[in-house]
Amino acid sequence: MPSKKVSNADNQQERSEIASWISGFVDGEGCFSVSLIRNPTTSSGWQVFPEFVVTQGEKSRAALEIIKKYFQCGEIYLNRRRDNHKENLLRFCVRSRKDLKEKIIPFFIKFPLRTEKKEDLKKFVTILALMEQEIHKKIQGLKKIAKIIQSMNRKVPSRFLKSSETTCRNLKR
Repeated sequence: MPSKKVSNADNQQERSEIASWISGFVDGEGCFSVSLIRNPTTSSGWQVFPEFVVTQGEKSRAALEIIKKYFQCGEIYLNRRRDNHKENLLRFCVRSRKDLKEKIIPFFIKFPLRTEKKEDLKKFVTILALMEQEIHKKIQGLKKIAKIIQSMNRKVPSRFLKSSETTCRNLKR
C-alpha cells in the first residue's frame, strides 16, 4: 500500500509543475493591467481598475480553467469577436484587490516571470501599494498612478493625464 507521504510528494511536484507552466503561459498570454475609468460616483470622478488577465481563443478554454482552478479566484469572460477572426476570445480575469494581493502577486514572486512582463508586474505591485495608502482618492495620487500606467504594457499615453477635466481640477487645487 503506497504511503500518503509519497502521494503528497507527487501532488506537490505536480502542483509545482503546473505553477511553472502557469508562469510561462502568463509570460506569453497574460498581462497586468491598470485602467483609469471615468466614474462620477467617485470623489475624483475617476476609478483605478487593476486586473490580472490571461487571454485565449475559445477552443483553449481548458487552459484558462486550469489557471482559475489553481488560483481559486477570478472569472472567465467571453469576448465575442466582430472582426475577421472566427474564434471568440476568453479572458481569465482577477479583479479583486484582495485576491491580487494575497494570491496572484505572491505566486509570481515564487514563480517569477522571465519576459518584460516582470517589469509590468513591479509597476502593478507599486500601484496596488499606492491604492492601499488611498493615494488614488486624490487628483495628485491619480496623476502619479496614471504616469506609472502609461509606462506599462503598450505604453499608451494616459487619457486621464490629457483630460480637460483633470486640467481644470488641477487649476483649482
